[in-house]
Amino acid sequence: EVYSFPGAYILFYLLVAKGRRWIQLTVEEQKAHVMRLLDALEVTDRDKRLKVARAILYLHHFIQTLFLTCCDTEVDVLHWSRHNVFLLYDMGIFTALLELLSMEIDNNQACSSAVRKPAISLADSTELRVLLSIMYLMVETIRVQTEDERPEWIAAREAFKNELGSPLYNGEPFALLLFTMVTKFCSMNAPHFPMKKVLLLLWKTILFTLGGFEELQELKVRCRERLHLPPLPEDSIKVVRAMRAASPPASAMELIEQQQQQKRGRRSRRPLVKQDSLDTYNERDPFKNDDARDEEEDPEDADSGIEGEVDPLDRDVIIQPPPPPPPLRPPTERVNFPKGLPWAPKVREKDIEHFLETSRNKFIGFTLGSDTETLVGLPRPIHESVKTLKQHKYVSIAEVQIKREEELQQCPLTLGEEEVEETQAEMLYLGMLPNLSQYVIALLKLLLAAAPTSKAKTDSINILADVLPEEMPITVLQSMKLGIDVNRHKEIIVKAISALLLLLLKHFKLNHIYQFEIISQHLVFANCIPLILKFFNQNIMSYISAKNSICVLDFPHCVVHEMPELTAESLEAGDSSQFCWRNLFSCINLLRILNKLTKWKHSRTMMLVVFKSAPILKRALKVKQAMMQLYVLKLLKIQTKYLGRQWRKSNMKTMSAIYQKVRHRLNDDWAYGNDIDARPWDFQAEECALRESIEKFNSRRYDKNKNSDYMPVDNCLQSVLGQRVDLPEDFHYSYEMWLEREVFSQPIQWEGLLQNQ
Repeated sequence: EVYSFPGAYILFYLLVAKGRRWIQLTVEEQKAHVMRLLDALEVTDRDKRLKVARAILYLHHFIQTLFLTCCDTEVDVLHWSRHNVFLLYDMGIFTALLELLSMEIDNNQACSSAVRKPAISLADSTELRVLLSIMYLMVETIRVQTEDERPEWIAAREAFKNELGSPLYNGEPFALLLFTMVTKFCSMNAPHFPMKKVLLLLWKTILFTLGGFEELQELKVRCRERLHLPPLPEDSIKVVRAMRAASPPASAMELIEQQQQQKRGRRSRRPLVKQDSLDTYNERDPFKNDDARDEEEDPEDADSGIEGEVDPLDRDVIIQPPPPPPPLRPPTERVNFPKGLPWAPKVREKDIEHFLETSRNKFIGFTLGSDTETLVGLPRPIHESVKTLKQHKYVSIAEVQIKREEELQQCPLTLGEEEVEETQAEMLYLGMLPNLSQYVIALLKLLLAAAPTSKAKTDSINILADVLPEEMPITVLQSMKLGIDVNRHKEIIVKAISALLLLLLKHFKLNHIYQFEIISQHLVFANCIPLILKFFNQNIMSYISAKNSICVLDFPHCVVHEMPELTAESLEAGDSSQFCWRNLFSCINLLRILNKLTKWKHSRTMMLVVFKSAPILKRALKVKQAMMQLYVLKLLKIQTKYLGRQWRKSNMKTMSAIYQKVRHRLNDDWAYGNDIDARPWDFQAEECALRESIEKFNSRRYDKNKNSDYMPVDNCLQSVLGQRVDLPEDFHYSYEMWLEREVFSQPIQWEGLLQNQ
């Protein structure tokens, strides 16, 4: 937004700096100049407001190099940008920008003009983009903590966080205003809204107010302490960070080639080497094309990157002692991984009950219901088994919440009102609840439109409104730059939506399990599962290693260094990175969302089987990154028992990877599938039962007319007719017309009414 307005420099120079460098001004002088900008934002002239808003955005970015000649490094640029952001927040710029944003959202003239236009371009959303850019920079800069924190910055961060999460903006949190923009755009009522900036700001607002995964882990620990539950067996974030990636399992064609090489006696004799991963990335390329492997990669195929598993085709290679290989990395950089399995096994209470029920039926002939203490009549090995299961028993917060909800539903008068803590997640859920399905459908529409596997349709929404220029490119260089911008634009939208959905799912699950279940069910009913599978049904290696960025234009590099001349060769070469963290981040988020939707849901797991997700997920294992492989293996594990014996026999490397990387449930028969016939697939019945529980929860907790069955009934006609009824403000204008239309002109058959009585 700051590249296209040279007039902003002149405006800021005349309005603020007056020939003096920004660094030479005292804090009070800086505040006085910002106050002048704030006053200028309130003018009625739209063009003047836009110039002032651009000057404020200019203060974020380029004021450093123009007025701070001492800032020669990117660190100095970021420091002064951070200083300016906190100064702007302290002067109340965010509140003023919010009022302008609300005016732009309610600008019906601009919306109707955009609807009538055959093609939307950047020019239709100029002011919106400037406002959203400033607000995004403020939210993201204040959210991130640095080492040089000042006490006043820490206080400002907490105040801003509470301000964003509280219902201070028209009685609702700031995130709901952005959700309204998303739904308005997807309903074609405002096609000029810049969705990329809206989604980025929405994601960062949710991340700031609710907290990231580390804050979520701390909340989970405190919640378990409050519920008097045992502590977590391990820190999942640390466990995943310590994992290393495995090489992908060989395909059928690769196995055939290996057999042919074995017959011809041209097998590679090189030793086994450790597999690289994105976590321990070095100078080697971890993203080699698996479809065009040469003989040099045979040793890596023989070693799946999983200790203790040997490919039968290469068994004799390992028996022969190879010469010592040269070290791939210095000894000081060697990563120490924990021995044994990374996860402590877990057992649920119902698993122990099921085990005892089966054992009692076998040895005694009758059961004792949910009694897990009485072991009379059972043999000694069963006693030892129950003892082991109880040692690894895990009670989740969700189980406690479900049990508490059942008690509140059964005894509403005895237990009284539930004390609901007013957390940020609770206030956000309360605001989202009336239009939750619309929000979910809108986000999935945008995700579908931005997916690389989606084909352009005439009736689909246009997400490129804030990237396409008014005049289409006429040179090859301009076309290449626009192509990079369009692809990067779509990747950022996918990244923002995937991160936003995952954050909502995780925070709502911790706040209350039924809040998580309702958003999960909306996602499932809106076809989120096949949408994510469609997203992964592509050349995932190409997507992970895509280079849709122009490094010289990235901030703060473009501020400190001189801008080189862009050529077709430089754009085609891209950056030197071997992978795109943005796309990898999106893929991991989508896999985690899919795990959240299908975990402990038999009918949804069967949807994965019906949609033939196994080969799609198996191709995703080619990405040698530990976290991504972990969530792929989780999805394969839950459906392994339904894929048949032949699939398990042909994919033993994948089965071994699941065993070594995914958490074990001690009596989970995931690898054999002996209980398939005992669990019929009834999607509708399971979802309806879940929906009933959700509606009971929402009615009890959020319905204003709750406990209406226990309220006394007013039988006095005079009292009922004398009650005050809230009517719309304009009702008295049309009251006589309403009487004429609804009362006087409607014939009433009194005889029929008497007969019906």
